[in-house]
Amino acid sequence: MTQQELEACLNRALDELFKTDLHLLHVDSSERSISHRLAVHLMHETPEYDVDCEYNRDGFDIKRLGLYERDTKDDNTEAVTVFPDIIIHRRGGNKNNLLAIELKKWSSNIAPDYDLLKLNAFRKELQYTYAVHITLGMVDKAPARKIVWV
Repeated sequence: MTQQELEACLNRALDELFKTDLHLLHVDSSERSISHRLAVHLMHETPEYDVDCEYNRDGFDIKRLGLYERDTKDDNTEAVTVFPDIIIHRRGGNKNNLLAIELKKWSSNIAPDYDLLKLNAFRKELQYTYAVHITLGMVDKAPARKIVWV
């Protein structure tokens, strides 16, 4: 799947989220509930792939990245376990890792810097073809999205 095709799938899924699940954004629901609903819509757009939320497996092993852990010392050399918000892949290995998604709510006061580092690592270390950071929420009483491809 090309990035252009994937972008179209993602935008259709987001349109459907805004259409059928807008209440979650209106009430500033949890990131997990919004991620879950977006994953459901992505399942319909990419039926040849598995779409999972917070999937933490690399084959049968725990998924790890060579990143620093937040709130730890800079000299920590242990790999960080990761739980991407949403992934589109085929379960069982790293040969068909299509897209890693990190989602933030517009109302979040946490900068996306760590998410962007994580997304880059997904591409380099776990062979994800694409990675994207999405910010969702209500802006001036209208649903808004910001999509950054990494």
